[in-house]
Amino acid sequence: MAEKETNEVNDISPAVVLTDKAIAREKRRIAHKREVFKTMTTTIYVLVLVAAVAVLLSTLYMPVIKVSGNSMNPTLYDGDIVLLIKTDKLELGDLCCFYWNNKLLLKRVIGTPGDVIELDIDGNLYVNGEYVDEMYIDKKALGECDIEFPYQVGDNHFFMLGDSREVSIDSRNSTIGSVSEEQMVGKVMVRVWPNIEIY
Repeated sequence: MAEKETNEVNDISPAVVLTDKAIAREKRRIAHKREVFKTMTTTIYVLVLVAAVAVLLSTLYMPVIKVSGNSMNPTLYDGDIVLLIKTDKLELGDLCCFYWNNKLLLKRVIGTPGDVIELDIDGNLYVNGEYVDEMYIDKKALGECDIEFPYQVGDNHFFMLGDSREVSIDSRNSTIGSVSEEQMVGKVMVRVWPNIEIY
């Protein structure tokens, strides 16, 4: 019986004794692992915060819009991406987005509240009796027009035209008409794609 107990004692592995170097190395490994985890967690928090701020800014103050169609050629083309800024200070010549029938349209401000707009059969534009030299358009045209000129822009409204006058459907057509302040989303601040251009 004593012999059996001796054999059982001999089968137990000897205890591992760690040196000071091994203990220090293990402490460094654990500390490094904690540091990596802490860095990854912080990075994820920062990325989530940045994404949330970007979404908030783009929704409330600086919407990003992708141009669809050719009504703003040659200034903007189909597929261009622009950054808007929400403002109520709109001036003649500003490129602006507005809501119409649950769509976003992008046009140029031609008349502000109270302005008198005239567009002759050749596409020459007059605002308050003064000829406007529209260097941003390629070809003058009366386009799809069923309103009578001279046209006075109403209070809190804007007269909007596309730069490609032959194809643009805009304030010249009574289906759109002049655009109210409430419809305005914002004015184009910068084109970000395919190349950067500030307006």
